[in-house]
Amino acid sequence: MKAVPLILLVSLLICSACGGSPGQTTPSAGTSAYIQNKGSDTIVNLALAWAERYQTEHPDISISVTGGGSGTGIAALINGTVDIANASRAITADEIKQAKANGINPVQVVISRDAIAIVVNPQNPVRRLTLQQISDIYSGKINNWTGVGGDDRPIVRLSRETNSGTHVYFLQTVIRLGDPKNTTLFSTDTLLLPSSEGIINEVRQNPNAIGYDGLGYIPPDLMNSVIAVAVDAGGAYVIPSITTVNNNSYPVSRDLYMYTNGQPTGAIKDYINWILSPEAQKIVADLGFVPIK
Repeated sequence: MKAVPLILLVSLLICSACGGSPGQTTPSAGTSAYIQNKGSDTIVNLALAWAERYQTEHPDISISVTGGGSGTGIAALINGTVDIANASRAITADEIKQAKANGINPVQVVISRDAIAIVVNPQNPVRRLTLQQISDIYSGKINNWTGVGGDDRPIVRLSRETNSGTHVYFLQTVIRLGDPKNTTLFSTDTLLLPSSEGIINEVRQNPNAIGYDGLGYIPPDLMNSVIAVAVDAGGAYVIPSITTVNNNSYPVSRDLYMYTNGQPTGAIKDYINWILSPEAQKIVADLGFVPIK
């Protein structure tokens, strides 16, 4: 993934300390609107790139972008302290109930798509797994790589923290195999890491590790270590890519979302409409995510 310049991150975080309520017009010279955007760490680099481009083209708009996880962004929306919440999972019925109790009406917009790539250390010979095998690994039923045709090594499981939308999606879609009645949990010895970059760094360093991450976060040196996934042993093993997400052949893919309080208006509406434009969706592809059609 292409890195967003550090100076941009610093300047945007400074914007978040400017004060005021979400969406208010700020008194700063040359600025007519201030948009607060918070949430998913999966989306944060993409959101920063969008904000950089949009502010270049609209210098009267100031956009603050911060991460913290999908749960953090949705909580901020529920509390009325953010204009746009980024989420790598859908808002839950309970969260909608909490929001409405606070007079907030969450409105969902799909802003791109993503594949969850399963990745191992380059020294690991395993390159194909079924969804059931991945579920068995992460739930603790399989604890040695010999159980899936690998070397005699203990498996080190890596996951995002529980506040991450990616963690929730992986639990529901992979570990529980999409079955709402399934109550399987992550193995208690799973290492919970606070960032996508943390998972990548640990996979790179640890020959026993397995991790999962948004496709846009997989660096070139680990692309050959991405696992081809099959729905079952008799099915096709598919590598995640823009093509396999769009043709629905890769089984671990998802929509990425922005949420607003009610239908967006004014500067927020203009910004989201631009995010859905071909110009902004090209940035999606440039950063390794999947543009919406």
